[in-house]
Amino acid sequence: VHPKPACPRVEGQLMLHLVSGGRVARPLTQALAQALKGPPSAAAQAANRAATGGMGRGAQAAPYAVPASEADINQSVVAAQYAVRGEVVTKAAELEKKLKGGESLPFDKVVLCNIGNPQALGQKPITFFRQVLSICDYPELLQNEHVSKIYPPDVIKRASDILSNIRGGTGAYSESKGALFLRQGVARSIEKRDGYPCDPDNIFLTDGASAAVHYMTRILLRNKDDAILTPIPQYPLYSAAITLYGGTLTPYYLDESKGWGLNVDHLRDVVAGARKEGKCVRALVVINPGNPTGQCLDEENQKEIVKFCKEEGLVLLADEVYQENIYAAGKKFTSFKKCVRSLGSEYDNFPVVSMQSISKGFYGECGRRGGYMEVCGIAPGIVDQIYKLASVALCSNLNGQICMSLVAEPPVEGEPSYELFMKEKADILASLKRRSTKLVAALNALDGVTCNEAEGAMYAFPCVTLPPKALEMAKSKGVKGDNMYAMRLLEATGIVVVPGSGFGQAEGTFHFRTTFLPSEGDIDSVIERMTKFHQAFMAEFA
Repeated sequence: VHPKPACPRVEGQLMLHLVSGGRVARPLTQALAQALKGPPSAAAQAANRAATGGMGRGAQAAPYAVPASEADINQSVVAAQYAVRGEVVTKAAELEKKLKGGESLPFDKVVLCNIGNPQALGQKPITFFRQVLSICDYPELLQNEHVSKIYPPDVIKRASDILSNIRGGTGAYSESKGALFLRQGVARSIEKRDGYPCDPDNIFLTDGASAAVHYMTRILLRNKDDAILTPIPQYPLYSAAITLYGGTLTPYYLDESKGWGLNVDHLRDVVAGARKEGKCVRALVVINPGNPTGQCLDEENQKEIVKFCKEEGLVLLADEVYQENIYAAGKKFTSFKKCVRSLGSEYDNFPVVSMQSISKGFYGECGRRGGYMEVCGIAPGIVDQIYKLASVALCSNLNGQICMSLVAEPPVEGEPSYELFMKEKADILASLKRRSTKLVAALNALDGVTCNEAEGAMYAFPCVTLPPKALEMAKSKGVKGDNMYAMRLLEATGIVVVPGSGFGQAEGTFHFRTTFLPSEGDIDSVIERMTKFHQAFMAEFA
């Protein structure tokens, strides 16, 4: 039942139901039965309007408010867009259904390069993680006489430690922030990574980093005059969340000509312009390594960004979910928290929220929905409100929490699982680097296409110079040029990419985002099909 039913009678009886230990009172049963019959007839609605003086929907006396169209629902939901699963992906699902039904198409399978979903494209899960999770989900395995023949001793110990510290196992609720034992493990890993203390009470285990983004945008945005500085191109979760919670996205542009660099002077200009327009700029989002752009910020640039946020009074939202995905020579990941702490005691209370996920890296456990955010320098009363939001959801899922703790604290040297773990990790990351290098080189060989090196993350974001005739056709169809290009690519090859307009791009430029996640056995075929399509497209509109 909706927490705020349209019918006052239902609301009153719902309260009675809740305070009576779960026994459903007859009036509530009757009200629910009436509600389930659906809206009244047109004649009944007319009679109702007459009875309420024409007030109609929304009047206290009218029990029905069933939405008839999208115009009748929250318009923030209607306005929100999420291109990663937009119309190109919807079309891909239709084509996949046709293939399964035996229909002949120009390709034999749909290749989902639209989203960072590694295991859907054949990446194998990490053995240690899956072994521990299997015992946590079925603890009776520990009583099996053959358990020591099936699992290495460090797997058995880790699973046993987790189970003994989580009341009720994976099928029970945990604390709303996440199980303390698991948060302690995450805190230890952050201390080891950064060299600075981490308080487990500052850790929220979440259903992926996406939940953390929703928490923070919901907390920070009071109305449309509140703004969050967001990179362009950006991951469309941010634009969607800002729209959902009624705020304003204030864009700052990454410099494509400088490897998608972030210029602090540009940030200052953007903030000044937003404030002139009456906006209260509350936070800065930085995605490092970048999505969809793949750049890795250097430490000095990060410190400049921190200083800028302090000068301007902004919360720093650090999206660091690709911290394990670094491929470029000479590049390394440095967390924003480490940068903050390295600047000295003056920055002890600097507000930075760092986010991590089990969906990316070399693990790719997207479907388990695990992640965390570390909340530093935020006033205790506000942290209490974030905790309230987490409490409304009761807790994040336990399998995701456990997997996050395993990502944070994998096997160490000397443990039986260490050697296999390190081999699997190295093999996956080396393969990703080979595939990224191969794909970017192929894109740069295409006429009218330029693509920066993918220094990190899982994507290439090439710029495509579309011929004027192609742009004219797109305009005549009422679509954007990159949208038409991506749709035509799908229909000709089965390759699913995301139009750059879904991420934001400089005016007059056109891009698309593609992952380099297809397996090494498939990547050559993807490149070949993409190349043939592009050549034919350019020839058609020459």
